[in-house]
Amino acid sequence: MNIYDTIVAQSTAYGESAIAIIRLTGKDAIKIANKVFPNKDLNKVKSHTIHFGDIMHKDEVIDEVLVSVFKAPNSYTKENLIEISCHGSSYIIKKIIAITINLGARIANKGEFTFRSFINGNMDLSQAEAVADIISSNSKNSHKLAINHIKGVFSNKIKELRKDLIDFSSLLELELDFSEEDVEFANRKKLNETVNEIIDYSDIIIDSFKLNNVIKDGINVIILGKPNVGKSTILNALLNEEKAIISDIPGTTRDIIEDTITIGGNIVRFIDTAGIRNTIDKIEKIGIEKALKKTKEASIILYIIDLNVSNIKSIKSELESKFLKDKNVLIIGNKGDLKIKNDVKTYFKNKKHLIISGIKEKDVLKLKKLIENYINLNLIREESSIMINERHYQLLKKVKNSLINVKNNIKNKSNTDLLAMDVKYALNYLGEITGEITNDEILGNIFSRFCIGK
Repeated sequence: MNIYDTIVAQSTAYGESAIAIIRLTGKDAIKIANKVFPNKDLNKVKSHTIHFGDIMHKDEVIDEVLVSVFKAPNSYTKENLIEISCHGSSYIIKKIIAITINLGARIANKGEFTFRSFINGNMDLSQAEAVADIISSNSKNSHKLAINHIKGVFSNKIKELRKDLIDFSSLLELELDFSEEDVEFANRKKLNETVNEIIDYSDIIIDSFKLNNVIKDGINVIILGKPNVGKSTILNALLNEEKAIISDIPGTTRDIIEDTITIGGNIVRFIDTAGIRNTIDKIEKIGIEKALKKTKEASIILYIIDLNVSNIKSIKSELESKFLKDKNVLIIGNKGDLKIKNDVKTYFKNKKHLIISGIKEKDVLKLKKLIENYINLNLIREESSIMINERHYQLLKKVKNSLINVKNNIKNKSNTDLLAMDVKYALNYLGEITGEITNDEILGNIFSRFCIGK
């Protein structure tokens, strides 16, 4: 792509709508806009102003619009940028874009507006990637993660750590220049401390990677239990719709049923499964196998027990099942409005479990609150305020491996050239995160994931 071209694209979603926005950016953006918007000379207006008038083509009025003017360098792209707010007719949108192309603009590539923002120094590469995360965020907490990212919480820390490492890299290079004089400019103890700080930070962010993706994509809560304990009733009550078939016949649910709701600012995906039991029914057996496989993907398991027919021995036997081992399990005693044995009542009273009657509104609210509190106490941590993607994750692992080599070289009093080499590797990987070091292939891959107009 030629970064000196003036580009145009629709930046709002495609499809009929009340309003659409068409973006123009580049050195000729204002010049082209003046030709289609003759009501006012946009060269003479102040930046960050909005103007009402007609889009014209050969004395024909195309639409009444609002034109927003952002002059370089105070715009998203740091170039002259025009936004035309028109009616959301596909004919009008296509017509305006076609006119601007005839006047010298070209259609923008995917993500080219944000690419220009990056290439012109308005944001680093990590922040540019966060733009896509903001657009795709669909819950309070995924939005919060994306905002923190675009504000530079992650990339500023990376730049700070990289700067500290650059100082040591320079001193190590100086040692190599004076290798015959056997002098030590880079204090090994302080270098080791800096390396430890970067490794510790990398560990925290690497560990939070999986969790943050769960927050972004949805927290999987799988509903497990024996047949006919009320799993589907509870799913329907949580979703407030008849999603699953309910029957007194055991084994009604044979396949995975799932849907999402928002609880406490998080997307929660509830997954109803076939009842866990020994069966000779081939189809039901497949459903049970799929249910057990799903437990591996679950952030939380809601294990449902029928209090009306259970006893302490059977409950303890169920809870010792291998598929619940080392999992985040919330035990839900269902059918609590029916007769319950005293020892079962005592067991649940002494445990942090919940007794409900699946169809009662107050119990559904209690269950949602239990899930929300569990997520906040056990899944959402302070370090979860930083969102990284797969690219950052792999680069941080490489940073850590390089710095472990540095630590070993310091410990073994290895030659300076080995130290300098691994420090340089770590610097390059950190630089790739923020885009200080990059290549066209990486950039093309990142920005191709954006929509045109972003």
